[in-house]
Amino acid sequence: MTDAQTDDAPEQPAPGTPAFSLVYKTYAPQVLGYLTARGVEDPEAAMQEVFLSVLPRLDTVHGGDAGLRTFIFSVAHARMVDDHRRQSRSPVRLPFEPELDQRQDSSAEKQALQRISPQEILGLLDGLPQDQREVLSLRLVGGLTVEQTAETINKSAGAVKQLQRRALLKLRELAAVREYFTP
Repeated sequence: MTDAQTDDAPEQPAPGTPAFSLVYKTYAPQVLGYLTARGVEDPEAAMQEVFLSVLPRLDTVHGGDAGLRTFIFSVAHARMVDDHRRQSRSPVRLPFEPELDQRQDSSAEKQALQRISPQEILGLLDGLPQDQREVLSLRLVGGLTVEQTAETINKSAGAVKQLQRRALLKLRELAAVREYFTP
């Protein structure tokens, strides 16, 4: 601190001016600068805490301006130490970056297909009529839309939907499928 900074320190509050307001206006920028320079996470909030701690004990401070400055900065130092301790106990907060997140949930379809061997799937499909088997193969294995499937097999979209519905109902009836599609 230079003498220029302490020359503005109040000797006695002016009549009619609350002492706290005068102390705050005089020392707040210096306390804020100290807390910022010392790496406090939220220096403005810490500064407010300092002056809220100083306010109730303002009339008990002895030693004039030097005693008041010492008291204010001792409270500021304690808040800085508290903040550093809190930061050291807290985990490091990193922003979420979706492009780096490699977690993935597999779909129910993928899980079911992993549990069923290809031979079982072929066996189940063999239990269906040819047109139903064709629709399911194109829709589920080929990944075609209803319209694309209809165009491929020369049927209407409504007919494809009906064939797919009947095929799925038939598969649900088969005993081998029931263990995989429990409600």
